Amino acid sequence: MTAFAPEVVDAVLRHMNDDHTDDNLLIARAFVDPSADASTMTGFDGDGGVWEVTTGGTARTASVAWPAGPISERAEVRREIVALYDEACAVLGVEPRSHDR
Repeated sequence: MTAFAPEVVDAVLRHMNDDHTDDNLLIARAFVDPSADASTMTGFDGDGGVWEVTTGGTARTASVAWPAGPISERAEVRREIVALYDEACAVLGVEPRSHDR
């Protein structure tokens, strides 16, 4: 398992939890619990992302593996989160948005 530097983890979590709250919820509903009410990304490593998923007022921590398998480079984190988002949209029948920067 690859651990990323704390400043990398903090930057990704800040971005996901400030700018992509809807994506966090889609990922949680697709891969953790279809009835999730809320989801916050709380961490990640080379094996996958970690979310706190709330359903009916009860929160739990859930890990979701990266679609392409383990990663070790910072640049791969965005690719894998985007892939999770795209897979979540496919699972839930939601039209994904463009990933232009």
